[in-house]
Amino acid sequence: MAIIINLDVMMAKRKTSLNELSERIGITNANLSILKNNKARAVRFSTLEAICRELDCQPGDILEYVEE
Repeated sequence: MAIIINLDVMMAKRKTSLNELSERIGITNANLSILKNNKARAVRFSTLEAICRELDCQPGDILEYVEE
């Protein structure tokens, strides 16, 4: 996949756990884990917005394009 999700990196920088972030943005641990482990096939803009709001970051801090 050419789009990499660096959610784990941003969570580590903000010292936020998976459980804490999932509660704050209203998404299940399982779905957030799928994003964190780069297994997601899609992400809703509303989810991305909530993550960025809670982690005080930009979408580009989480999403990265890597040429295959």
